[in-house]
Amino acid sequence: MNSMENLEKQLICPICLEIFTKPVVILPCQHNLCRKCANDVFTASNPYLPTRAGSISSGGRFRCPSCRHEVVLDRHGVYGLQRNLLVENIIDMFKQETSSSSSSTPASERKEESPMCAVHEGEKINIYCVTHGVPTCSMCKVFGEHKDCEVSPISSIFQTKKVTAGCKVHEK
Repeated sequence: MNSMENLEKQLICPICLEIFTKPVVILPCQHNLCRKCANDVFTASNPYLPTRAGSISSGGRFRCPSCRHEVVLDRHGVYGLQRNLLVENIIDMFKQETSSSSSSTPASERKEESPMCAVHEGEKINIYCVTHGVPTCSMCKVFGEHKDCEVSPISSIFQTKKVTAGCKVHEK
């Protein structure tokens, strides 16, 4: 495994299993999540908290998905969590490096082609349940029927299957 692959593993959100988008620092444990993923975890942990469309829920708590430390939010909710600008800068540099050294389709174009979860509206199917052998979304993994399953990023499963299929073709 090369250094870029090692770096990419460090930039993966534990919820959506993709490179962080607007990462936040969850104090005091210092783990990072995408802001949307943090909001999804908060919303799922506080289903009866009143929220209005377009408003930011005030206060609340949830557990960090990495270490289970309880995170207490102030009146700004998830939007009160501090963004991790260092991680964002590293992600920008990583994306520039991988796009300049790769001739494949940019990640932004691939995301638009992703199928959506039938159970969780607006969630992309971005992980693969190894236990059941089916693609699923990150919300199914965290809160749904795949919460106790072994999962892997769908891109790595695709690469593995692509390489395996490629080898079979060459053997014939």
